[in-house]
Amino acid sequence: MTNIIILLLIIPLITGLVLIFFRKHLRLQRWTSLISLIINGIVAVVVIQHVHNQGTQTLNLGGWEPPFGIVIVADMLAMLLVLATIIVAITCLLYAFKTIGEERERFYFYTFFHFMLVGVMGSFLTGDLFNLFVFFEVMLLSSYVLISLGGGKRQLRESIKYVLVNIVSSMFFLVAIGYLYGITGTLNFAHMSMRIAEAGQDGLITTVAIFLMLVFALKAALLMYFWLPGPYGAPPMAISALFAALLTKVGIYAIFRMFSLVFYHQEGMTHQILAWLGIITMILGAIGAVAHWSLRKILAYNVVVAVGFMVAGFAIFTTTSMAGSVFYIVHDMLVKALLFILGGIMIGLTGTDKLREMSGMIRNHAALGWMFFIAALALAGVPPLSGFMGKLLVLHEAIGEGFYVIAAVGLITSLMVLYSVVKIFINGFWGENQLSVEDEKMSTKGALLPCAILTVLVIGMGVGAEFVSPYIMQAAEVMSNPSLYIDAVMQITE
Repeated sequence: MTNIIILLLIIPLITGLVLIFFRKHLRLQRWTSLISLIINGIVAVVVIQHVHNQGTQTLNLGGWEPPFGIVIVADMLAMLLVLATIIVAITCLLYAFKTIGEERERFYFYTFFHFMLVGVMGSFLTGDLFNLFVFFEVMLLSSYVLISLGGGKRQLRESIKYVLVNIVSSMFFLVAIGYLYGITGTLNFAHMSMRIAEAGQDGLITTVAIFLMLVFALKAALLMYFWLPGPYGAPPMAISALFAALLTKVGIYAIFRMFSLVFYHQEGMTHQILAWLGIITMILGAIGAVAHWSLRKILAYNVVVAVGFMVAGFAIFTTTSMAGSVFYIVHDMLVKALLFILGGIMIGLTGTDKLREMSGMIRNHAALGWMFFIAALALAGVPPLSGFMGKLLVLHEAIGEGFYVIAAVGLITSLMVLYSVVKIFINGFWGENQLSVEDEKMSTKGALLPCAILTVLVIGMGVGAEFVSPYIMQAAEVMSNPSLYIDAVMQITE
């Protein structure tokens, strides 16, 4: 059964390689990409159910036992993010069919789309630090191509900033890997955790941990988010939706994994730093979202707010608060993809992302408007939608554990987020209709299908929270009890 885990990486890798040879056959590329993702989604569901029943599953590549070989680890945290990644990818792909344009499709859009998924899902599934770096680079190299595909002036300008920031962070990442290997003699997460537990997390290890935290913070746009609004707003919205839903989540996942499995011995220092990074990020992101009148900028700054909230919830470091963060990260992947796709349709209809230049779309596009309204409420955490349960768990634990600043900032920024997205809804959909159907720059035919899928999931995840919760709690249990992960990887039996 564990052998099918590798299919989650092999399927998109082979799909991307095969599509290189069919770049002019657009219909074939589209159907192959969609079928590949659906098959991968079925595999992910099967693996999740197996992990739910049997516990964490591992696959030692080449038969090499850990810590010497490469190990793929499918625990509930990784698998929930993998499944959410595939769902987001399917919906962004469906939207891209209608909006990305044949020129970009012919220049290997689908190939690099799948390669990026290999990097994202590989980052979630890898069991050692060096391969986390490798999968990070696969993801980033693919995103460099996607962000610049089409060669627009703004795209090229923002891609330079994006590339430079990630090159610097990758360099620091390699330095941190070198220090950790020199200290512990291993890069396998489970083995590293055992070595640090045996030796004690002294000042040097804590310093390296904080250095690594800053690396992941830069990649996740945690406090150091200065690079994010531009690159996320430059490419076509199908690509922006994919980036907003997935890329920052890989950095957040790396923080969750490292500081729950490896560096959890000095939580009075490391987790306090994470808490304040999350608090400041929420505040600054919310201010940016409220201040701007550009649809792209508002949505981009809301990505930043969510990053801060997830990390702050994790920093409280109780099983319940971490469950809330996991619930919220899965919700956020879905709702960010939904909002960016809906925003892309609004921009496509009007030809602008300036809120003061659009209005009255509800008259001709009622379904679009009400799906945006539902997504806006979900993003702010209004019950019974998907964002509510994650926020409730985090804020309840923040108050119970004495993290009153997190609770206060979480509530205030939720109101600011709600204001920022309702501002889009009111300005874009109400008032005098400035465009007739004949004057609209695009047709919504087919483009609303991915929105409908994500809207149903956002509602279902909130209404069906009781069904989702056992899986979320299992993911949080792995983080709060590192021995579950270590025993599975190192094959320790009682």
